[in-house]
Amino acid sequence: MSNPAAVPLPSRTAPGARLAWLDALRGLGAVAVLLEHLLPWFLPVLRPYWFNLGMYGVMVFFLVSGYIIPVSLESRGDVRAFWIGRAFRLYPIYLVVVALVLVMGFWLPVREQVPRDLSAVAGHVTMLLDVVHMGGVTDTMWTLSYEMVFYLLVTALFVRGLHRGSGVLAVGFGVVAVVAGLVLYGPSVTGSWPAHVSGALFCVGMVCLISGRFRTLAACVLGVMAVVLTVFAGFTPWMGAAILAVMFIGTAIRRWEQGEGGLLPVLVATVLVALAPVWSIQADWWWAEPGVWLTTTALAGATFAGAMALRERRLPRFLVWLGLVSYSLYLLHHPLLKLVFAVVGDVRFMPLATQVTLSAAVVAVTLGLSWLSHRYVELPMQRLGRRLAQRPSAGDSAAPGPSSEVGVSAESLSRSASAG
Repeated sequence: MSNPAAVPLPSRTAPGARLAWLDALRGLGAVAVLLEHLLPWFLPVLRPYWFNLGMYGVMVFFLVSGYIIPVSLESRGDVRAFWIGRAFRLYPIYLVVVALVLVMGFWLPVREQVPRDLSAVAGHVTMLLDVVHMGGVTDTMWTLSYEMVFYLLVTALFVRGLHRGSGVLAVGFGVVAVVAGLVLYGPSVTGSWPAHVSGALFCVGMVCLISGRFRTLAACVLGVMAVVLTVFAGFTPWMGAAILAVMFIGTAIRRWEQGEGGLLPVLVATVLVALAPVWSIQADWWWAEPGVWLTTTALAGATFAGAMALRERRLPRFLVWLGLVSYSLYLLHHPLLKLVFAVVGDVRFMPLATQVTLSAAVVAVTLGLSWLSHRYVELPMQRLGRRLAQRPSAGDSAAPGPSSEVGVSAESLSRSASAG
């Protein structure tokens, strides 16, 4: 890849302003997922069925991750700093939510999709839940599996110098999605051993990535493991491959923006993602019906494109704020909805005015708690992660640093990166 400093970002606005559109997208995605889970329980009359709000939201998240994450790693050129930053970004509030659900388990049973053995511990430690056919303690954690798969794969590509071909990868995973839909009924590799093996490899691999010892080997093993699990051990192989295609579409758009690639791979991969469930054996859900899936993916793509076109303009502050608290909002809302539903009863049969009032109250409380967790859990841990990442490691070989402008922007991008 050419030196990032050779392709400066537009400088008409400050780095913070350039990132507002990404935060706004994350805010939209988080609200869409919140509504997807809230409306069926609290206000079913408003739930749309011509597209899926939840899948729309996570597709937006995945496009943002694809756009941001490789830039963060490549601009730093520092695998250790990247993974320390990711760990302190992803795990603190994630572990808080896991603990919250386990405490709630004294009154509300933990989801039955969560195994009652050590494989559940391994799956939650790695976050590779969905790709080892395992449910998380909250329904929303499945998307974190594909975020983690993407991080592992991007790291492997980076250390091998193969990270330039984002468009080819997007098309490749699009093809895999279509083929997997045609031939696979579900996970080919079953049982609890994928969770145990991937858990052990993940822990050893993370030590290598952060310490610098056997880093290239560890990155390659983890990258291959992640792809194999997605295609052969995931709940829905075609969808896992389609999600990776969407993420690399986001990366390919970034390459095009920097003058490092064209849009043809983006268009081809987008068509393949849209076609993935059409002939799929494993597409019996209403949201995977061709019309609904096509509408959902088209709306997600149009939202990303629209926000990108408006990135130089001032966006609503509330929407940008939602993006800042989006990770907490994403993880917290589902257990809170379950708790409220258990306390107040079946809201669906209450008067419409009561449904609206309770829905508004739940949203307000969820946003307030999300702000508190962002302020007092996420931000302090992110700052700690940045301090730890700045400490040199004996196994690291420093890469040439980007120009100050691009370096500041890339660091800001990494702090703004989405997790789900």
